[in-house]
Amino acid sequence: MSRDRTRLVRTRRTWRGIAGAVTAIVLVGGGFAVANASTDTRTGKSAAGVKRPVDKKATGTAAVVSAANEFLNTLDADQQASTLLDLTQANATAWSNLPCGSSCRPGIQLGSLTDTQLAAAMKVLKLATGTGKNTGYDQITQIIKADDVLNSAQSTSSAGPAPSDTASSTASADPSATDTATATPTSTATDAPTDVPTGTPPSGGTGGGGLGGYGSGVYFLAFLGTPSATGTWQLHFGGHHLALNLTYKNGKVAGASPFFVGVEPTTWTDDDGTTYSPLATMRDGLLALTGSLSTEQLATAKLSESFSDVLLGPGQDGQFPETKEGIKVSTLSPKQKQLVLKAIHPWIANVDDATAKKLMKTYEHELNQTYVAYSGTTALDTQGDYVRIDGPGVWVEFVCQNGVVYRDQIHYHTVYRDHTRDYGSEFTFS
Repeated sequence: MSRDRTRLVRTRRTWRGIAGAVTAIVLVGGGFAVANASTDTRTGKSAAGVKRPVDKKATGTAAVVSAANEFLNTLDADQQASTLLDLTQANATAWSNLPCGSSCRPGIQLGSLTDTQLAAAMKVLKLATGTGKNTGYDQITQIIKADDVLNSAQSTSSAGPAPSDTASSTASADPSATDTATATPTSTATDAPTDVPTGTPPSGGTGGGGLGGYGSGVYFLAFLGTPSATGTWQLHFGGHHLALNLTYKNGKVAGASPFFVGVEPTTWTDDDGTTYSPLATMRDGLLALTGSLSTEQLATAKLSESFSDVLLGPGQDGQFPETKEGIKVSTLSPKQKQLVLKAIHPWIANVDDATAKKLMKTYEHELNQTYVAYSGTTALDTQGDYVRIDGPGVWVEFVCQNGVVYRDQIHYHTVYRDHTRDYGSEFTFS
């Protein structure tokens, strides 16, 4: 059996439901700039023949770099070319909340990987992100699982094609939609961690636009710049309802944003009886904060605008409002100030715990210059309910939208930005 044929069989085993004779190598689309990944500049050898250094005892950022190298060592030259890209503004800002596959994001597709490659890819993400419940790596894997729920619900629905994931959907309720939708089970890899997401990617498995982008196989991992403890590079990962952008400079995280996350359905119960609510910690922190405000404080925090989506989503880099709105945190009680910090933390916890702790200290120092605002109601259960936290650095938005596949429910969009640290301050936006 040829190497390509062997890889195809393995891919089908891991991601059951990929239709057609697709190869396991998915080249990056959309004209993304490819770095010189296929040749080692020191030896001139093919990248597939050069083993990158792996240090099993490394910690911190060095461990992330080692895991990235370990993953790259599992790839052939073509796959490495899909994964190792130039750190350019065009590549870094290529992320979306839509199920648009490789047409709107760079990198190698998870659904194209073998069991071993998938486990290595997820190891990178696990080491780079936070360890808390419903935050960091745990939240990321739940968002990916949610896409399998969407894919399963859409494929079994008798209501016909649903609209694409936009804020303006007004379609009627989907009779097949319930809050106990079940993700399609798949075989698990013996060499993969138990928390590696599995599920059925959509038919075709290569991404693309519209509803063809639902499923755990349609997520993409890219390294923008070469992973190292001395240079500048970015870990770029995402798919529908997820965009993770971690920028490293000289062995430290220089930026943990933009971080976009959304979920539909907002909660569900899997076949094994496990209930998932990946954005519950974010929502509950905001509910506690707004619930602490007096009637007078709520009147000050109320925005005159209405919102159907987050302001600073994909393609809105640097578009922060010139004037801060809402209630200034310096006017709040000490207890309320602590609730603001507690509300911010779940977004910052997308990055590793040590970096998140440093960022939180910065945002605490800036707390008195931070504002809290809302639109709609503070219940966060109706289309247009919206909460914002805007400081000198931190920017958090959370909005409720009508469901797309689960049309009788709402779903959430939220984004974390930083006024000065987005993309590690590598780019300037007008």
